[in-house]
Amino acid sequence: MKWVITEHVHYDRVASPWLIKRFVDEDAQFLFAPRTTPLDQLPTDAIPLAFPGAKLGPHDEDGPLFVKILREYEIQDPALDLMGRVVRLGVEYVLYGYRPAIDDRYGQMAVGLLAFADGMAVFEDSDQRRLDQSYIVWDVIYALFKANRQRG
Repeated sequence: MKWVITEHVHYDRVASPWLIKRFVDEDAQFLFAPRTTPLDQLPTDAIPLAFPGAKLGPHDEDGPLFVKILREYEIQDPALDLMGRVVRLGVEYVLYGYRPAIDDRYGQMAVGLLAFADGMAVFEDSDQRRLDQSYIVWDVIYALFKANRQRG
């Protein structure tokens, strides 16, 4: 399937394509368009992601795109739920002034992943390459959370 996401992908809009590739559509192809593109002007053969008004819209009071995808596709996985928490905390850090306590493991991870995303935005101009090069980070976080859930 094709998916179209707002360009200049960062953090939630990198974690969400990772989630789609790993758990929804392993053959997913991502297209990129300006956030201001009206829904009726997006490719009709692509599912819109993070566009205002889209079913899977940008982060808002219903949560980040990552969590919306978990809900929409009824993905049941405690490790992915934890990843959704980390993504949500990162969004709250940027938008709402959330600052994690020193013992808030997931909040601290969110801040570190945001730093990685910021660096990737400076390092890589291409949205597709930014996705491709970032997937390993989300693979590693998933593996960590999966292993921790299996141990206890």
